[in-house]
Amino acid sequence: MDPKPKGWRLVKIEGVPLAELTAKNWNQIKDFQARPDDVLICTFPKAGTAWIQEIVEMILHGGDSQKCDQLPIYQRSPFLDLFLPKPYLAGVKEAEEMPSPRILKTHLSAKLLPPSFWKQNCKIIYLARNIKDSAVSSFCFHQMTHLLPSPGDWNDFLENYIAGECTYGSWFDHVCGWWEAKDHYPILYLFYEDLKENPAQEIGKVARFLGVELPESVLSQIVQHTAFKSMKVNPMTNFSTLPSSILDHTVSSYMRKGTVGDWKEHLTVAQSERIDDICAQKLRDSGLIFRTQL
Repeated sequence: MDPKPKGWRLVKIEGVPLAELTAKNWNQIKDFQARPDDVLICTFPKAGTAWIQEIVEMILHGGDSQKCDQLPIYQRSPFLDLFLPKPYLAGVKEAEEMPSPRILKTHLSAKLLPPSFWKQNCKIIYLARNIKDSAVSSFCFHQMTHLLPSPGDWNDFLENYIAGECTYGSWFDHVCGWWEAKDHYPILYLFYEDLKENPAQEIGKVARFLGVELPESVLSQIVQHTAFKSMKVNPMTNFSTLPSSILDHTVSSYMRKGTVGDWKEHLTVAQSERIDDICAQKLRDSGLIFRTQL
């Protein structure tokens, strides 16, 4: 028997599978009112969301880690599409009560984003990660969270993931949809692998996008503070302050490895080659290129 709450089954909104409580409260999300000075961070699940959240926080606080460490990251940048059972406050409610300027988080695809973000021309930062590492990280996350259905067998999970029968739907639709949207709105599109390979360079891009000039010394502080090994042991970024009824850290840590290429420990050669073929087909006309190793 699955020990997880039955309320976390997936329900489709406009063809995209979402957690049941998210779908049940969809009108609250759709009608959410963005503000012109909002900064929205968007990713497909397990693509380095907390990483880019903390980078943005550090940039906007001038590299002052003490300011960032006053509250857990999930309280500093509300997760718009997250609805938890009472007594927890819904992400949209947290955001509504937060003073400007706000840093907000979503996993929604471009087509499901609340229209007010487009109308207000908000700055959006999108972080994309290769599908192989994203799938592995998602599988491990499903094992330790009580917010989503149990992943079951890895091979079955991977097939569903490739087919888009997973939370937030198709990875292909998600990365391509946001890639297309960047030609029409103020969107900074980043790649997890680039951020891993050259964090200073990519963090500099984020700062410029946000209109912030970073002295070299501050940039170095941000690079150090947001390094995986630093965030993994920081209670304000590693989600260890959440109760085990939400995330079970005895199964796995929320911040697990943070590497590029961990998929090699999980995918068979045949699975890897099949994903390569599907990516070549589905991304062919997009111009998107993903690296799966450094």
